[in-house]
Amino acid sequence: MTVDKPGDLHRIRVADLVQPFASESAGNGPKLAPRPDGALPAVPKGFKVGIYAENLGKSRLPLRAPNGDIFLSEAAKGQITILRSTDGIKADGVSVYATGLSRPYGMALWPAGPNPTYLYVANVNSVVRFPYSVGDLKAQGEPEVVVDKISDTSGGHVTRTLAFSKDGKTMFLSVGSATNIASRIGAQPSLPLAQWEAKYGLGAAWGEETERAAVLAFDVDGRNRRPYANGLRNCVGMLVHPQTGDLFCSVNERDELGDNLPPDYVTRVKQGGFYGWPWYYIGAQEDPRLKGIRPDLKDKVTTPDTLIQSHSAPLGMTVYQAPKGAKYAFPKEYEGDIFLALHGSWNRGIRTGYKVVRVMMKKGVPTGQYQDFMTGMVLSDRDVWGRPAAVEVAQDGALLVVDDGGGVVWRIVPGK
Repeated sequence: MTVDKPGDLHRIRVADLVQPFASESAGNGPKLAPRPDGALPAVPKGFKVGIYAENLGKSRLPLRAPNGDIFLSEAAKGQITILRSTDGIKADGVSVYATGLSRPYGMALWPAGPNPTYLYVANVNSVVRFPYSVGDLKAQGEPEVVVDKISDTSGGHVTRTLAFSKDGKTMFLSVGSATNIASRIGAQPSLPLAQWEAKYGLGAAWGEETERAAVLAFDVDGRNRRPYANGLRNCVGMLVHPQTGDLFCSVNERDELGDNLPPDYVTRVKQGGFYGWPWYYIGAQEDPRLKGIRPDLKDKVTTPDTLIQSHSAPLGMTVYQAPKGAKYAFPKEYEGDIFLALHGSWNRGIRTGYKVVRVMMKKGVPTGQYQDFMTGMVLSDRDVWGRPAAVEVAQDGALLVVDDGGGVVWRIVPGK
């Protein structure tokens, strides 16, 4: 069993990558165990952790409203809920905001600032929006469909994540692949390759993978649908960095190449960029299972910024930026860094993930390093008692961690 502890630093380099199939592919999913009596996650010295909300089930993605309310998407229930706290320390109210949705995951308020007018929600097969006024605990009427027919919903990867550009004019939507390595796409796209890529973007796969493993872009009303970037197997965490305006993705890379291949990653995502899937991984490393199919792409793959331990399953992330006047603001060195939830491995003999890490940045640019921040949920190579799924910064500066394994939202603040 790997023993992680807060403060551990990691850096994985392309030059250090092992060969495909250097180890056998493991099927080692976790067994969820009850949290031991009195057990809390481990956090760095100078911080303390407590429970913000519990008994939540499989809540996933949090979103903070301007008044401090925390929206939570609950895909399995098809609903959005709201946590409200009078003291900021613990949620004392849970309201069902909307029901009848189709596996909702990503959410975003628009426009940015103190008075958004819409809550956007990404269903598995559409994007909808609700009229919103700050303080609403119930949806104001039925949702308006902004984007329909996102993708074929067969296969895996049903999370859809939303973000708006810094100027508020572009809506980004991430859509994960249907399969592990595009194993059922067939030999050729339905159009000549040059026409296909002109329509769907550089490196885009076809068949059931059309407009998948991709970030799509739209105007805020859902019009002007267009490709933004391809080759991102499953961009679950997606955000626009508030300082630089850069779009970032946290990506679950492919399985079944061995314990230590390929790394997952966090990266800036450039318009027109191609990040490898399914033909290549971590730059120009060709997947041996698709050898020789797209040699023309080898020198066109963008290598991601920060490589994460293979099979860690990075999910939700947030840039740490303390709200003005925050009582529990983190030390200044955390400002602008990314906190990332690692949900935890199944395709690895020695378990990894099940923690929150800090992706180190310098003036908005990833350094390639990441640091363990919240750990301690792994009991053995079989049992875990928590699975971090997403993070958000609370109105008072606390870091909230959604743990969908334990049904808890953890609250981390500076202190003894």
